[in-house]
Amino acid sequence: MDGTSNLAIQYVDDYTPSYAPPSAPEREHLPAPAPLAMPKQSLGPDGKMSERTPEASPADIARRRLILFTATFALAALASWVPFRLYADDGFLPLEIVGLALFEVLILAISCWFCSAVAGLTVLIRRGGKDELNFAATPPRPTVRTALLMPLYNEDAQASFGRLAQIEASLSRLGVTQHFDLFVLSDTTDERVATAEWNAFQAFRPQSNCRVYYRRRRENTERKVGNLSEWIRRFGAAYSHMIVLDADSTMSGETILHMVDAMERHPTIGLIQTTPTIVKAQTLFGRASQFGVRLYGRVASAGLAWWSGSEGSYWGHNAIVRVRAFADSCGLPSLPGRKPFGGHIMSHDVVEAGLLRRAGWGVHVTPTLGGSHEETPPSILEFMKRERRWCQGNLQHIALIGAPGLHWMSRFQMAVGLMAYLASPLWLASLVVGLMIQVGNKPDWGTWWYFLVPEYNPLMWATVLTVGMLLGPKLMGFGLAFFRPEERRAFGGGKAMLKSMATEMALSALTAPIYMIGNTRAVFQILLGKDAGWAAQNRDADGLSREDAKTNFRNEFFAGLFFTVALLPRPDLLLWVWPIVVPLLFAPQIAAWTSQREAGLKARAAGLLATPEELAEQPEAPVGGEVVALPSRAARQALFEAA
Repeated sequence: MDGTSNLAIQYVDDYTPSYAPPSAPEREHLPAPAPLAMPKQSLGPDGKMSERTPEASPADIARRRLILFTATFALAALASWVPFRLYADDGFLPLEIVGLALFEVLILAISCWFCSAVAGLTVLIRRGGKDELNFAATPPRPTVRTALLMPLYNEDAQASFGRLAQIEASLSRLGVTQHFDLFVLSDTTDERVATAEWNAFQAFRPQSNCRVYYRRRRENTERKVGNLSEWIRRFGAAYSHMIVLDADSTMSGETILHMVDAMERHPTIGLIQTTPTIVKAQTLFGRASQFGVRLYGRVASAGLAWWSGSEGSYWGHNAIVRVRAFADSCGLPSLPGRKPFGGHIMSHDVVEAGLLRRAGWGVHVTPTLGGSHEETPPSILEFMKRERRWCQGNLQHIALIGAPGLHWMSRFQMAVGLMAYLASPLWLASLVVGLMIQVGNKPDWGTWWYFLVPEYNPLMWATVLTVGMLLGPKLMGFGLAFFRPEERRAFGGGKAMLKSMATEMALSALTAPIYMIGNTRAVFQILLGKDAGWAAQNRDADGLSREDAKTNFRNEFFAGLFFTVALLPRPDLLLWVWPIVVPLLFAPQIAAWTSQREAGLKARAAGLLATPEELAEQPEAPVGGEVVALPSRAARQALFEAA
């Protein structure tokens, strides 16, 4: 179902606009207004609520959730029994109680993640490529109009329009462009970038078979939420559905048609979320993320879809939304108080999913539709910048999780998002408490091998079980592809898959402690009142300088230094914690190395971290003999300077 486009995009050095750029106020091209009311919703008891159960909700959804949570608690209890017994034998000390409580919270989250992946693997083996939404093998031609919305905020204009050109070419190949309109909704604040957007729009519009529109807001009130809601209030009545994209999104025409068809066949569904894979990564960090999401991600998404049913989540992009349902139920209010907890809702997507479900509309995640892609930050530094903004948005949900009328699964989805960031400070705290418990004991080098014997060191086996649950979903995703000959060949063969998986796991182990410190710092900064802001994404970076790496990862280095000093009285414990201490001490070097394209190219040349999409790439060829000409980097820079 991927249906990727073969559209060639060539950058030409002699590109010049064949038109005179109009003055800034005239830089918009829009259809006739079609207003649609989008009232602000109340998060109190007077909010819009419905008792309706969406018709696409699985009939056995209660049984599925019972299985998931029963398995989660059973597995967590098994992992907890060993440390509980160890501490109970000598009587619980205050620090041991704290350490056990921290362990319980973390192990519950890990157990749920593992059990969800087991469910996903089971579903994928039993059903193959089938989905509960019953996507047709060949979807019919649409009978309704759908808008594809790409919000921009100080992005590379040519790259963004290039992705839009891929989507348009795929729809053109299928002969359905009359049913789809493309909207570029700019919130750009940089005048040079805005000029480049307008020039790219003017170059793209005459070549598009879809109707293409452009609008730039002067005041980017409420950021992306305000950008999309402003479009709904002005033009929403003209469209049955909207497909929300990010600046780095691409989707195949086949996938888009399947989504529209599913929405028409299931009139009580308000939103269908695809599970995008990562493409076009060039740095070592990006390639590891790309390979991991491609190989392991579908097991996780299939599990999520299995137990969430019609109370699924929304990730803010690469999803189709029923416009009137969204307008009627998802007008977000501002939160009282000052930033970072007050003001507009930053992680709006999961809240909007909850409000849709509160109003009786189904929200579904589909793990089986291919052809949905996004790009990833090129470095740990850029990734952590994005994570900090998402962390602030998820911490805002503390005030929203108890909103009246929300389905309990919508609250659970918010709790899962919160735990994704609170896990880092909890993990750090558990390490510190563990060291405090052990530091008073004397090292015993004569029995160093005891860690292999359960009778002498039961904590070792609790650790092995925990690590097994962390790695389990990755092994499941690997096994699913490895034992299917066609998929194994698509990944470059069994040996290439094994080497790539080992490389990805090693890089994940190196970066996990770095994320722990980075996310812990972000949580505490937000709790202390520091706003994360809204910076444009740097999607094209190539390497960190030595100074930038030292400056931005000094906290990680000092954390590693702290653990090293703390271990001086107990050097025997290095056997346990060196996988955490060493990455922290070398965090600047790891961040700089993984951010380099050269390192990514070397990995690709060695046959590492390759994905089926990458291996299947063909030399760029035009569709129907037509080439979309976009300016080269040099020409783009000249346009910026001229502006």
